[in-house]
Amino acid sequence: MSKTRAGHQKNGHDKRVVIFGGAGFIGSNVADHYLSEGRRVLVFDNVSRAGVERNLRWLKSRHGELLSVEVADIRDEKAVKRAVRGAEEVFHFAAQVAVTTSLEGPVHDFEVNARGTLNVLEALRHTEEPAPLIFTSTNKVYGGLLGMEFARNGRRYEPRDEATRSHGISERCPLDFESPYGCSKGAADQYVLDYGRSFGLKTAVFRMSCIYGPRQFGTEDQGWVAHFLIRALEGKPITLYGDGMQVRDILFIEDLVRAFRLAQANIDQLRGQAFNIGGGPERTVSLLELLDLIAQRTGRSPEIRFEGWRTGDQRYYVSDTRKFQQATGWAPQVGVEQGVARLHTWLEEMAEERASQPPAGGASLEAFAG
Repeated sequence: MSKTRAGHQKNGHDKRVVIFGGAGFIGSNVADHYLSEGRRVLVFDNVSRAGVERNLRWLKSRHGELLSVEVADIRDEKAVKRAVRGAEEVFHFAAQVAVTTSLEGPVHDFEVNARGTLNVLEALRHTEEPAPLIFTSTNKVYGGLLGMEFARNGRRYEPRDEATRSHGISERCPLDFESPYGCSKGAADQYVLDYGRSFGLKTAVFRMSCIYGPRQFGTEDQGWVAHFLIRALEGKPITLYGDGMQVRDILFIEDLVRAFRLAQANIDQLRGQAFNIGGGPERTVSLLELLDLIAQRTGRSPEIRFEGWRTGDQRYYVSDTRKFQQATGWAPQVGVEQGVARLHTWLEEMAEERASQPPAGGASLEAFAG
């Protein structure tokens, strides 16, 4: 028995970490981290995203009875209330994650992202000892970065403002929700912060840039680093929307998990605050530059097709992470080339399993519950 696990039992309780959206890419990595310490974890997920059932099977095979799974929807108030009972720490990752999907179904997007988050907050507010909550928001709350000017530099865009080039976009950037997705996540973002102010909950918001790494089954709409690698490995064409010179700071999943742990450990100091989290200026890449890196690794250049710009697609977004770094001492450790290489290796290892796995489905996963 680990020291952490023994400590929890010695103190007369055996609480658990609750992860809404815990079967997804980020959630499964966070769950594995806690489970590896001997902590009990409840994964709450509706398993609607393709590939996540493999993450649950992986977690169950590694950790057995320490893992509990609740196959349920964030919109189910009663299920959410049951989930947070006995929680020691809560992470809320459950979401509708694609701008494109939000444009097709804005009501569904709102119900999942805004109302679902309110369900979590209300459930915590009405518990006897509310657990601290870390919520993942998005850089889309800053919209198109109105008033910021950009210039082309080689195969990428860069801000004309020197301070922004050096440090990225800070939390002082005006909020400017764009797209239904930006609105629903932005509303949720503000609710999480306000429940800290109005009701005294211990909450913190991470406004996320691009996260990547193992357990990510990327699609064209979300998880683009993994999506590009998957398409390249399958020898399929890749569609770029816009000109491909959009720049993002990318953060490897292990670095994000460390940030989450630090946020929970320092929640009394961080409560009621939002933090921009990503790789920062030292870990930036344009879409075209990533394709060049993939070509170097695979030995062949993927076929590229171009389509028009999509709603809400920023030409440049790089996180200024200094606020969180100064508060906790956190700093990313995995560089772009190293991280892409590790994801590439994992995807190669998963290729045979991906081809043989049945489509995702919730019913077959109910055996994991408990």
